Amino acid sequence: MKHHRDLSLKLDELQQIFLDYLAMERGLSPRTIEAYRGDLKHFGAYVATLEISSLDDLTITQLSHYQFLLHKSYAPVSIRRKLSALKMFFRFLRGRELIASNPLLNLETPRMGRTLPPVISVEEVQQLLASPNHDTVLGRRDQVMLQVLYATGVRVSELVSLRLLQMNFNLGVISVIGKGDKERLIPLPFGVLGEIVDYLQETRPKLLKHRHSEYLFLNRSGKPLSREGFWKNIVRYAKKAGIRRKVYPHLLRHAFASHMLAGGADLRVVQSLLGHADLSTTQIYTHVDSKRLWQVYRQFHPREQLDK
Repeated sequence: MKHHRDLSLKLDELQQIFLDYLAMERGLSPRTIEAYRGDLKHFGAYVATLEISSLDDLTITQLSHYQFLLHKSYAPVSIRRKLSALKMFFRFLRGRELIASNPLLNLETPRMGRTLPPVISVEEVQQLLASPNHDTVLGRRDQVMLQVLYATGVRVSELVSLRLLQMNFNLGVISVIGKGDKERLIPLPFGVLGEIVDYLQETRPKLLKHRHSEYLFLNRSGKPLSREGFWKNIVRYAKKAGIRRKVYPHLLRHAFASHMLAGGADLRVVQSLLGHADLSTTQIYTHVDSKRLWQVYRQFHPREQLDK
């Protein structure tokens, strides 16, 4: 039975990596994180009863049986939530190449509406970008990081791992290594390029203090800034800017996509810039923009005003 214990340990580790991702990159609340933890723990207890040594050994029959057990014990809303958590978990594992394949792809699950990503306005983004203190070393660094994040739509993990060699000032692009080690080129606005050059010449040397680093963005010790460190910074700057909504790094990725599409950008271009493998993942931002347009229509159209 040793391989069962090994699998349980491995599953616990994978679940924690996933939960850290939800907290740090997706900015989910502690309450939501705990709900995911409970759902994954429930699934882990079922996996522990199976004669398998790896998640790659899961069969569609076993997954269907787990779904059947859920139907015997839980209400539909709870079942949908648990299966949604599992789908996200296995998509994450496959995206990080922690498993060889996604066993849930062929599992038929109850249909459920897709959650639209939150929307932050252009005005709120501008308030956030202006929040760091430009006159301090760390404030200047954070301001440039926020500008790059909004200008490119990169993931926070991609932002903090940027190396100097990924910058191409002649072409005005950055080379980003995304999920599955796939490379994509993202253009930078001329103004942001200028801010990066200024940061490299004036700010970064003060963080390095005669040390060497291949990374673009550094902490006060001259080491790469962590995802957690940047996440804490963006929360602090949002509060300073007086933004009432919850702000986290992935929200600027949402803003990049929705604002690009609202401005008339081609859907497939945005897909390429974001590094989405599936166009349907990018298409959700068109629904976000349509929802916003409908809200504006209901608020300002004369016919709607007369009907109130």
